[in-house]
Amino acid sequence: MPKSLDVVAIGNAIVDVIARIDEAFLTTHGVERGAMTLIDAERAQSLYAAMPPGVEVSGGSAGNTAAGLAALGGRAGYVGKVRDDVLGQVFSHDITAQGVRFDTAPAMDGPPTARCLVLVTPDAQRSMNTYLGACVNLTPEDVDPAAISEAQVVYLEGYLWDPPQAKEAFLKAAKIAHDSGGKVALSLSDPFCVGRHRAEFLELVRHHVDILFANEQEIVSLFEAKDFDEALQKVRFEVETAALTRSERGSVVVHRDEVHILDAEKATRVVDTTGAGDLYAAGFLYGYTQGRDAATCGRLGGLCAAEIISHIGARPEVDLKQLVAARFG
Repeated sequence: MPKSLDVVAIGNAIVDVIARIDEAFLTTHGVERGAMTLIDAERAQSLYAAMPPGVEVSGGSAGNTAAGLAALGGRAGYVGKVRDDVLGQVFSHDITAQGVRFDTAPAMDGPPTARCLVLVTPDAQRSMNTYLGACVNLTPEDVDPAAISEAQVVYLEGYLWDPPQAKEAFLKAAKIAHDSGGKVALSLSDPFCVGRHRAEFLELVRHHVDILFANEQEIVSLFEAKDFDEALQKVRFEVETAALTRSERGSVVVHRDEVHILDAEKATRVVDTTGAGDLYAAGFLYGYTQGRDAATCGRLGGLCAAEIISHIGARPEVDLKQLVAARFG
């Protein structure tokens, strides 16, 4: 029976609050320039109050992927935890407006909605201050079996592997997906994330994952390989499909006994690489759920990544459907 959703993504539900500021703002408020800093609730509240007017959009790695897939014309769903507060309403409205199905019930108490306060200086440098808040409180009860069963692919964000209940939610979703004939995809998310959870990630990959997304650093770290080529040889025997990104060197897609070495798609300019991996996954999964071959999936991912790095923010500024049609027909 055909599935009603192409992908359901599960991840940290974070509102990106993006504002343009001058250098003096960073100094005045003690913000580390160009870094991603985890902050507590009090710091998040005071910095948010001090920021000038900006743009508030639904974010988080898997949220970006779901929104990207919807922009391509795919049928996307999202599972993530917000609080029933102002930013929780912003997240819910924005991701739904992107065309993504979002039905996760908000928390009625506990920490407020997660936010990433993004301060952009005139040179386009982004200084990010992230408060994780409610998003880490995702539980297995938030995973709706009906929605997971309706997806061709369930996409798991590695960042969410830290909290114990979120791990249970992942495993529950993976089992439902496989029991209903779906596939499970995992993004390793970050080299530090891999370093924290290497043994558990290897277990997850070997026993629950069909499609693995990783960049060069992450895949080398996962297998504790001496270089990318060694990691590539190892991952071939662990998953059905691996999509491995290498920044300006493009990507390598391994699918069963096929290996495709793909050049990077040309970007009009490189302004901000944040979200490139998220949109690569969106393009790849769009192709995958439309029945495209592995190499074309990788090229679709590269095309979406090239669009995203040409401007600030993880939402496309051009019509991705037209972009894909012009490039692939």
